[in-house]
Amino acid sequence: MSIEIVNESGVAVDEESIVSVARFALDRMEVSPLAELSVLLVTLEAMEELHQQWMDLSGPTDVMAFPMDELDGRRPDAAEASSALLGDIVLCPDFAAGQASEAGHRLDDELRLLTVHGVLHLLGYDHAEPEEEREMFGLQRRILSEFTDAAIDAERRSRRRNADDRVLGAVGLDDPARSDDGSGADRHRGS
Repeated sequence: MSIEIVNESGVAVDEESIVSVARFALDRMEVSPLAELSVLLVTLEAMEELHQQWMDLSGPTDVMAFPMDELDGRRPDAAEASSALLGDIVLCPDFAAGQASEAGHRLDDELRLLTVHGVLHLLGYDHAEPEEEREMFGLQRRILSEFTDAAIDAERRSRRRNADDRVLGAVGLDDPARSDDGSGADRHRGS
């Protein structure tokens, strides 16, 4: 899966986290691994122009999604694996910062939420009608919850592995598969 991120917003954000949550959401939605996605972070002024041009609404917004027309109604998770340009997600960190503050969480958390929201829009989900909103926001909550759980689990495993490596290294039992000559032969087993 190819995910390109460009930050033109002037706001320092955790770009790796945005790419990770986008990839996680696309995986959870069973999108082809050949899919391509672009994420662009813009200023308030740039977002306001896009909002006016494409939605005919004044003022900036938090996220906009621009699906590519070339999907021609095919779902990107179709059985036939082919590359698909999903489209672009445009985020406005300055706008999102106000929402994050109101919600009582960090900007990075808000940007992950908005990224998942944008991914779902690219996949055809909407929230114009109450039933659509329940479905989309339910998926959004589930994906973010699973992403958070997976990140916590990965961090826990990493800490455990690092602690184990320190203990094994301290007693001279670091990776037994390695030898001084790099051959992988264990010189302590009489080889």
